[in-house]
Amino acid sequence: MKGSKRFYKKLSSMIAMGLVMSASGIVFAANTVELNLEDSVRMAMENNRTIKQSVADRKSSEWRLHNARRATGPNLGWSGSALHYGGSYYEDASYSNGYTNNLTLTYPIYTGGKNENTIKRNQYALNEADLTLEYTKQSIRYNTMQQYYRVLQCRNNIEVQQDSVRRLEVHLDNVNAQYRVGTVAKADVLQSQVELANARQNLVTAQNNYDVAMATLNNLIGLPTDTNLDIKDDLRYTKYNLTEEGCQDYALQNRPDNIAAEYAVKEAEAAVETAKAGYRPTLSAQAVKYMLGDKPFKDNAQEYWTAGVTASWNIFDNGVTAAGVNEYKAALEKAKEVAAKKKEDIQLDVRQYYLNLLAAEKNIHTMAVAVEEAEENYKIYLVRYSAGVDTNLNVMTAEEKLNAARMNYFSALYNYNTSKAALDSAMGVPVDVDASRYYEEELKSNSVKKAREAGEILPGTLVDSPIRHADGTPAQAVPRMENNGEKADVPKSEETPETVEPAGEASVEEELAK
Repeated sequence: MKGSKRFYKKLSSMIAMGLVMSASGIVFAANTVELNLEDSVRMAMENNRTIKQSVADRKSSEWRLHNARRATGPNLGWSGSALHYGGSYYEDASYSNGYTNNLTLTYPIYTGGKNENTIKRNQYALNEADLTLEYTKQSIRYNTMQQYYRVLQCRNNIEVQQDSVRRLEVHLDNVNAQYRVGTVAKADVLQSQVELANARQNLVTAQNNYDVAMATLNNLIGLPTDTNLDIKDDLRYTKYNLTEEGCQDYALQNRPDNIAAEYAVKEAEAAVETAKAGYRPTLSAQAVKYMLGDKPFKDNAQEYWTAGVTASWNIFDNGVTAAGVNEYKAALEKAKEVAAKKKEDIQLDVRQYYLNLLAAEKNIHTMAVAVEEAEENYKIYLVRYSAGVDTNLNVMTAEEKLNAARMNYFSALYNYNTSKAALDSAMGVPVDVDASRYYEEELKSNSVKKAREAGEILPGTLVDSPIRHADGTPAQAVPRMENNGEKADVPKSEETPETVEPAGEASVEEELAK
C-alpha cells in the first residue's frame, strides 16, 4: 500500500505541476507518465467512474436493507392540534382554545410475513449488488487491459510504417540515381514517389491512431487525456495452456454476474412472499397517551392513556392482493429465464474467447513465418531491380506484402493478448471478491458480513480455485495486489521470449497459478 501511495503521490504532483505551468501561460510539453499494465489496472480500479457508480448502487442497497430491518422495531410518534372555537355553542364556555398532544408507541407483532420477506428481499438485493460491483471491476479490468494492448499495437504499427517510409526513401534515391544515368524510365521515379507519399500518409494515420488509443486509455484510468504515456512493455506471446471444459466449469462457478442472477431469482421469490402478506391478518401492540387542555403543555391539561393490541384483516380487497401476487410471480419467471440465459451466455463467452485464443496463437506462428518470407522476397526483388532484371512494380508489390505481413503479425499478437484477457474475464477471474466463496458462505450463514469476509481477497494472498487437481487438492490462482486501499487484480505470468509453440492443454488452476 505504501508503494501505491507513493506512486499516486508522485503521479498527482506531476500532473498538478503541468496544470500549474499551463495556467501560468508558459507552454510546456504534455506530461509524460511511465506506466505498465499493473499501474494501468490499479489506477482504473481507483479512478474509473463506472466502478464508483456501482459502489454507490451497493451503498443504496445497504441502506434499503437497513430500512427494512428498522421497520420490525418499535415506532414512537407524536401528533397534536391547536384549535380556536367560535359560534353560539361556545358563547357560555370558559375557554375558546383547545390543544391536544398524543404520543403513540407501536410495535409490529405479526405482519403476515411482510416484514420478514422484505428483509430477505433486500438482503438478496445487497448480495446481488456486491457481486455486480465485482463484475463491474472485472469488466473494467478487461477494458483497461484491452486498451493497454491497443496502445502497444498502435505503437508497433507506427514502427512498421516508419520502416516502410525509410525503405521507400532509400529505394527512391536508388531509382533517381538510375534514372539520372538513363537505366530506368521516368515512370519508375513517379511510381516510387507515389508509393512513398502513400507510406507517409499511412504513418500519419498510424500516429493518429496511437494518440487516440493513448487518450482512451488515459480516460479509462483517470488521467488527463493529453497525458503522454511512456510504456516499456511490448506485445508478447506467453503460452496459456487451458482446456475448454476446465474454463467452462470454472466460469460457471466463479462468474459474479452468474451468481448475481441467482440472487435476483431469490429476490423475486421473496417479493412474491411479501405480496402474499396481503392475504393474512396483521397484529401489533400499541400504547397511546392523550393530553387535552385549553392551554398548550400546561399542568391543568386532562390526560388518559390506552394500551393493548390491535388486529386487522383485509378480508376482501376486490382482488388487489391476488393481482399483486401474480405480478411478482411473472417477475419471478422472468428472473429465472434471465438466470438461465446468463448461464448460456457465459458458456458462449468462454467458448468464443477460447477459440479466439487458439486462432490467434496459430496466426502468430503463421505470420511469424510470413514476415520472414516477405523480408526475403523483398530483398530478392530489390536486388533484381538494381541489377536491371526486374520491374519497379514488383519491388513495390513486395514492399506492400512485407508491410502487410508485419502488420498482420502484430495484429495476431494483439488478438492473442486481448483474447487471453477476455477469457480471464469470461471465466470470472476475481479482482476483489472470490464469488464462489462468497456464495458458499452466504448459503451457510445467511449473513452478508460473513459472506464478504469469506469472499474478500487480501493483498498478496492467493485465491483457492474451486477447480481441483486430479488428487483432489485445491488449486491456487492469481495473487492479489494493493492499490491505495483498494485491491486490484493484475494477471501475473512470467513473460517469456517471443517464441511460437503449438497450442497445448492444461487445467485452469495450473494456468491461473502462473
